[in-house]
Amino acid sequence: MLGLFQGARLTPTQRRIAHCLVEHASKAAYLSAAEVADLAGVSQPSVTRFAMALGYSGYPALRRELRELTVDEPGLPTELNPMQRAVHAETEHLRRLGEQLHDLDEVRRAAALLIGSRPLPVLGLRAAAPLAAYFGYFAAKVFPGVRVLDGGGTSLLDRLDQARADGAGAMLAMVLPRYPRESVEAVREARAAGLAVVAITDSAISPVAEHADVVLPAAVGTQLVFDLHTGPMAMAMVLLQAMCDAAPEPVQRRLEEFEATAARRHVFLA
Repeated sequence: MLGLFQGARLTPTQRRIAHCLVEHASKAAYLSAAEVADLAGVSQPSVTRFAMALGYSGYPALRRELRELTVDEPGLPTELNPMQRAVHAETEHLRRLGEQLHDLDEVRRAAALLIGSRPLPVLGLRAAAPLAAYFGYFAAKVFPGVRVLDGGGTSLLDRLDQARADGAGAMLAMVLPRYPRESVEAVREARAAGLAVVAITDSAISPVAEHADVVLPAAVGTQLVFDLHTGPMAMAMVLLQAMCDAAPEPVQRRLEEFEATAARRHVFLA
């Protein structure tokens, strides 16, 4: 389904409709235009215009395409409890991510943008803050000047300005549902200041996608009370690996220096 929307120039309202269809993928092909409008919180004519923006004569034509794309997947055993179902869903997300990574062009393009930035700001607010910190912890071992931006408010834009003044040329943005407004605004500010933006987000139709130079989508688990970020974390580490692969000699040298220092200071027990 995402393939239908990728590359299309959609308005914010149309992106909301696309995200609604993806979110309700299991039943999207059987929803009427009125039902889609109600779920997305838009008008019914907006749904028609959305279908036409994708090149269809109207929503019924798009719905026929969605039905052709619908493939019955093997059902999970009925005896699974909700926790098991959530984990099985994450397994499926990782499987699809693995298929997506068959083509590494976008990951390598993102890596090339990021390794040239000194300093390198890494944005992650609210639910994305732990992911930004995780990436930043490891990235700082091999790339100098990694700055994790995990606090919002007026100081966030100040820190972006400081990074740009210090020579930053790119920013990595982790933007996950429910898409903090400050995150999207920070990405807009970064672009306006001339920074290239790489975004790790849940889908190619996330609100931050239209403002990023490279989008690396990884699905978020939604079957528990709070989201599971297994896919975005895997994508973050894949990106860091691509950055290391693009600069093997300095990375190896810094890793050896770190290991020598850690051994001398007895940092680790094993």
